[in-house]
Amino acid sequence: MSLLDHLPADWRDATLVGRIATAAGPTPVVISHGRVRDVSRVAPTVADLLNQWSARVPAGEDLGPLEQLPLAPAYDKPGQATRLLAPVDLQCVKACGVTFAVSAVERVIEERARGDYAKAQSIRDALGERVGADIRSVKPGSPTAVRLKEALIADGLWSQYLEVAIGPDAEVFTKSPVLSSVGWGDWIGVRKESQWNNPEPEIVLACDSNGRTLGATLGNDVNLRDIEGRSALLLGKAKDNNASCAIGPFIRMFDSTFGIDDVRKAVVSLTVHGEDGYKLEGSSSMSLISRDPLELVEQTLSQHQYPDGFALFLGTMFAPTDDRDVAGRGFTHKVGDVVRVSSPALGTLENKLTTSDQAPPWSTGISHLMRNLASRGLLASRST
Repeated sequence: MSLLDHLPADWRDATLVGRIATAAGPTPVVISHGRVRDVSRVAPTVADLLNQWSARVPAGEDLGPLEQLPLAPAYDKPGQATRLLAPVDLQCVKACGVTFAVSAVERVIEERARGDYAKAQSIRDALGERVGADIRSVKPGSPTAVRLKEALIADGLWSQYLEVAIGPDAEVFTKSPVLSSVGWGDWIGVRKESQWNNPEPEIVLACDSNGRTLGATLGNDVNLRDIEGRSALLLGKAKDNNASCAIGPFIRMFDSTFGIDDVRKAVVSLTVHGEDGYKLEGSSSMSLISRDPLELVEQTLSQHQYPDGFALFLGTMFAPTDDRDVAGRGFTHKVGDVVRVSSPALGTLENKLTTSDQAPPWSTGISHLMRNLASRGLLASRST
């Protein structure tokens, strides 16, 4: 597998921002016209780089053509000195949930099944036609949404998940701690006790400290359906685990070749290949999202300030229901699954599944990064 096969088709015309692990330490890079530039002397972190981003790409140190960098998947070559990291560092990683109608229905099913996958299909059959057909055409927070809520309450079908699907307030939560996200080619983890889980292929927006939406990348917001289904108060346990957040391969910066309108009409595809020969395919069309991506950015900014910027998962409509092994059980991951999240303008994010306790431990925190940057003389070199 080559990283080049997982880049946007027009990657030589795109401006890409990322991070690579080197023998010296994590290094922000910009790929422009196919060449890699180490910009750490100008911006020691990606957060710094985006906060000072302008139309002019920083010069940096030319590391040569991207195809000449030895960037192999970490799960194939553990311990390699040079590898691709998640393209965010000090940014807060936020996520929006239940932003697609079909996702809302599946969350209601999880809630009513109390995490029991065996009950899911009968509940899905009972709810799908009545709820799903209605909420697809409803604008969240509108008078129509209010009337639908009243009708569903009267039918005994209201749910906290429908509240964020068609109510005025979006669900926005913190997905993972700063610096804990994994990148392209790395292991991704689920809790070993989870028996019902799936990938969540999403587009992730990159925003600076002022809320400017500067670019986009791909993400996998792994979902443990049995744990969250038992109680929404277990969201943290279901969502925030070692190696449970993957982002990459690069942030594609907005320019004349790619912008927010391309995000709005993007199609995000998913494939899962199991070591048992199993294959799952699906896709999400961003045109079906219930809330505009920039509205989700605004709702995120309404919480508080983000001095290092933030990355924002926009949600997914993909909730696999096809049986993998046992009739009525639906889909769940197995160790060794290779998961690919892709979109033509953003490339492909590939990861291999393991359990969170077996994934490489997260060991590089903020204090480690600051000491590393100081030892390399990068903190004193900041121009802003």
